[in-house]
Amino acid sequence: MTGSTLPGTDGWRNQVKLDKQELVRVLRTEGDNDTADKVERDLPDAIDTDQHGDELAAVGLDRTQLMAKLAGGGFGTTLSP
Repeated sequence: MTGSTLPGTDGWRNQVKLDKQELVRVLRTEGDNDTADKVERDLPDAIDTDQHGDELAAVGLDRTQLMAKLAGGGFGTTLSP
């Protein structure tokens, strides 16, 4: 997973990219197997939270939830600028 701050049309935004298999692993660890199955089926191998926001929402995840998991260490410490 990587992260960077990029200029957006409305100022600065954070771009977060994560590996689908890492997200699936975390969801399964949390016992959220239904969402993990949807992620495996519907999302690409490299997930960009900005680019794939609609797909994330379709499986029941949103950018805010993912950022909370990141802040809570749910995806380890691989976040890098």
